Amino acid sequence: MQRHLLIHDETTCRRRTSIKWRHHDPDVLPLWVAEMDVMPAPPVAAEIRRLVTDGDLGYPVTAPYLEAVARWYARWSAPVDPSRMALVTDAMSGVRAAILSLTDPDDPVYITVPVYPPFHSVVAATGRRKVEVELTAAGRYDVPALEAAFASSPGRGAVLLSNPHNPTGTVPTAAELTDLATAAERHGVAVISDEVHAPLVLPGAQFTPVVSIPEAAGALSVISPAKGWNLAGLKAAAVVGGPDASAAVRGVPRYLAHTASHAGVRAHIAAMDEGQEWLAELVSDLTANRSLLGDLLAEHLPEIRWRPGEATYLAWLDCRALDLGDDPAAHFLRHGRVAFNSGLPFGAGRGHVRLNFAASPEVLDEAVRRMAKALEQPADR
Repeated sequence: MQRHLLIHDETTCRRRTSIKWRHHDPDVLPLWVAEMDVMPAPPVAAEIRRLVTDGDLGYPVTAPYLEAVARWYARWSAPVDPSRMALVTDAMSGVRAAILSLTDPDDPVYITVPVYPPFHSVVAATGRRKVEVELTAAGRYDVPALEAAFASSPGRGAVLLSNPHNPTGTVPTAAELTDLATAAERHGVAVISDEVHAPLVLPGAQFTPVVSIPEAAGALSVISPAKGWNLAGLKAAAVVGGPDASAAVRGVPRYLAHTASHAGVRAHIAAMDEGQEWLAELVSDLTANRSLLGDLLAEHLPEIRWRPGEATYLAWLDCRALDLGDDPAAHFLRHGRVAFNSGLPFGAGRGHVRLNFAASPEVLDEAVRRMAKALEQPADR
């Protein structure tokens, strides 16, 4: 059961002061927010130590970050030009900037639900109209449904993608992205892709950057090592434009480059350039945990339906057969002392929970056992 990177000592995790281990009471096992129970990649740790040793804690320099992003995309055989990029604070500030650059007030922004809750709030924050289109039963983009929505909504608008998808863990294929981009182009809809989970594609799937799709030449992507290397507290990200997106990139406010963290920029560069060996080991650990979760659910909670994801460390669990109401996460927290994300804020998520399996096998095993034990208590009505 031993994993190489995942922390097995719960005491070490509970010393952390970030939100995952501090939001809930000390008796709660936290398998909710997208933080991993890992120590940082050695090149990242070394760069952070160097920053402190040298007192190198000033403002960020933009060009090295964007050049590192270009090298990172080259690993996916997707050449991108740093001149069509912009440094931003973090992924969601980049998404917001992309929406503002590509759409007008009150335009529709299409999101594919269930999806990461900040997608819902960022559309409202930009003064655009949110249009929800459900994924297929397999958790994939429903291109015919999206095209029907494009055709029926006034305004050019944009479609906002989660690629790989959070929370289902699906990874759209190049063919799926081509079909989607073709439909969007037909109706004058721009394409925006949040690709922060791209480093965490597990064996059996292949990530395709949206900007590598010819039919999405005007698209904007948002990328950051924050998720792949567990660096959410070190803020930086890039907006990346396709070959025809130079004007859209120029629409990203330049001041956002100054809101990124210099420590974040330097740590991210170290991750992108030198953290590939660590990342490969992490992906191996997550793949093993994905299998373990399937085994644990089959043994203790066979009524839960789950389609193992192709990427991320997130599992989208359909708990409706357990008859726990619309929000089973509340039941598991109250009666099992285990924390998941409620499915409700994701949209189309009644009766679902999102589970973070980037934890030690021991924590994962205990969490599923607590879930099963919680079923001995009646559901609150």
